[in-house]
Amino acid sequence: MPTPPATPAPTTPGRARIALLLGALIALGPLTIDMYLPALPGIATELQTSSSTIQLTLTGTLIGLAFGQLFIGPLADAVGRRKPLLAGTALHVVSSLLIVVAPNVEVLGVLRVLQGVGSAAGAVVAMAVVRDLFTGRAAATLLSRLMLVMGAAPVLAPTLGGELLRVADWRGVFVALAVYGLVILGVLYFALGETLPPERRRSAAVGPTLRAYGALFRDRVYVGLILVAGFAMAGMFGYVSGSSFVFQQEFGLDAQQFGLLFGAGAIFLIGATQANAALLRRFEPRQLLLTASVSGTVAAAVLALLAGTGTGGLVGVVVPLWAVLASVGLALPNAPALALSRHGERAGTAAALLGAVQFGVGALTSPVVGLLGNDALAMGLTIAGSQVLALTMLLAVVRPWTLGNIDEESAPAAVEPELVDERPAVA
Repeated sequence: MPTPPATPAPTTPGRARIALLLGALIALGPLTIDMYLPALPGIATELQTSSSTIQLTLTGTLIGLAFGQLFIGPLADAVGRRKPLLAGTALHVVSSLLIVVAPNVEVLGVLRVLQGVGSAAGAVVAMAVVRDLFTGRAAATLLSRLMLVMGAAPVLAPTLGGELLRVADWRGVFVALAVYGLVILGVLYFALGETLPPERRRSAAVGPTLRAYGALFRDRVYVGLILVAGFAMAGMFGYVSGSSFVFQQEFGLDAQQFGLLFGAGAIFLIGATQANAALLRRFEPRQLLLTASVSGTVAAAVLALLAGTGTGGLVGVVVPLWAVLASVGLALPNAPALALSRHGERAGTAAALLGAVQFGVGALTSPVVGLLGNDALAMGLTIAGSQVLALTMLLAVVRPWTLGNIDEESAPAAVEPELVDERPAVA
């Protein structure tokens, strides 16, 4: 059967609008994960528990994000993108409001899992919408723009949280998250049309869903790419999990100073993601992914060495850490673009497994820093281990030198996926 001709991508204004909507949506997950980081020592004190136990509430959020995507992805392939998205965002708002009155760490942990499940809808649907509308380099370029948000949100969120702590306690952070979720819910309800027409939807029954996941697992390159993305993300979560204790307790920064230092890393992460969009005009995503993985591994090894020997103090930790963030910013748009380009016919399910691996590996990584001692060396070793595993998966499983041109391998949509207007009429 001849391959149907590729149809033009949405015009620039349409692409900008889509990027803006998806960016606002995708920021919900990172904000949920990271805004309360400056308050972790204070939460541990108020709820009379240990720092390691409080770190498990971060793990719970990541678990919710991981397993929520495994359920929401196939559902989004079956009923469309809008309904699961709106329901998940509503769950996030309710969970955030309940956390405001959480009486102990056990209740906080359960509600953080539910927050993660609610955030999972935005994470998986945003990726699926990108694949609905774009293929090849266009998809990688849009993902680079979304990484501006995906990268900035987790790095700037602690800064926002630190500023909120000037006027409120840690519960005020979750009030702010609930308000943001409500705003996003309203905007999406009226502004985002359906990108998956009924004729392209798939069954959500258990059998077809398991067969779809089975087909994904049989694709060696796809599995390798999502593991690369997962371990690259794990390095970031090792940083996220341990940074508040390392910089505040080991180096003596207060909550606001920590937030500003954490936010400074956004310059390197965002710079790399935006440079990626320009680099894609000259290089293939597989080439950029290999470069990012090698440089990230080298920078992480330097971080662990300097942290272990105490060389350079705070500067000796921060400089290689920012180099790791830059490499992650270069890797994360390209690994998902390469992975999703192979399974456009089941974009929701493919995006769900990608997200589940990213956040699932992150959930396993987050407690490691605490178990190793919650100091700079523990954080450095965790990040270095993650980067080594990412590079190993890329070289041993993906074998990027065997991949062809992404635009040739990407299967274009049979028709331009017009937005199906399932939004309510507005007077």
